[in-house]
Amino acid sequence: MDSGKVISFIKLTLKMIILTFLLFICYLIASTAVGLTNTQPAEPMSAIIALLIVCTFQSAVISYLIIHSRWTSWRLIVTIFLVFYGITTFQSQIEAVVFLHYLVNIIPEEIIPKLFIQGAITAALFSPSAVLIHGKSKMLAETKTPVLEKLVWKLTLIAIIYVVIYFSFGKFVFIPLAGVAFREYYGALKLPVWIILFEMMRGIIWAALALLVILMMKGNRWETGLAVSLSFSVLMGFLLLLPNPYMPDTIRIAHFVEVFSSNFLFGWIVVWLLEH
Repeated sequence: MDSGKVISFIKLTLKMIILTFLLFICYLIASTAVGLTNTQPAEPMSAIIALLIVCTFQSAVISYLIIHSRWTSWRLIVTIFLVFYGITTFQSQIEAVVFLHYLVNIIPEEIIPKLFIQGAITAALFSPSAVLIHGKSKMLAETKTPVLEKLVWKLTLIAIIYVVIYFSFGKFVFIPLAGVAFREYYGALKLPVWIILFEMMRGIIWAALALLVILMMKGNRWETGLAVSLSFSVLMGFLLLLPNPYMPDTIRIAHFVEVFSSNFLFGWIVVWLLEH
């Protein structure tokens, strides 16, 4: 390895370390601002270590998007904000809102708005900082023209595929991994009929987030597929590594495996469909 590559590697490593601790601080600021610090688990050191691990992987994925992006300046900042907030907060918490009637004894109703605001603050603080640290704050003229033909049927197909993956991984991955804890935690939970339409809507939102990444990325198709898959799986899935007072460890880890694996697979499928 020549000296230039060594220097580049050292610079990238330093940027990643800075971004990891910066994201860690953003999470702490956001939690304090909305008053969620009192919901932390009894073992603060283990929670700190878990959050640092989450921040490390999330920073790595966001960095991958920024480094390989053809966009810069405010366009890139807004896109990173939408992708980060959409995946880490909106797509996960929207389920909590819909199922609040069923999960009200597990998650306090007053916590939900705070989680949405916390995610927005974190994304708003971290997105411009990450773009600035990676040197993508200057405006460039190059853009990528979106390809929108046949988009309607593709979105419909993606929505259907998401529903199939969502329920398949829930039944064949999550429930077996959770075991007895599943019945103890969810009790007699019965999904309403409209849940299929709701999850189809989430599938379309996932596709919109993927389209943002596709439009901003430069490079080969496999790099775009990897970027979307890692964004879907890591940004959302790794949050389940954080201990919380509302979800037993067995349920939490089972959900982690389910969400990480299903979102990773779904990300590749979405990119393949949208780019063909």
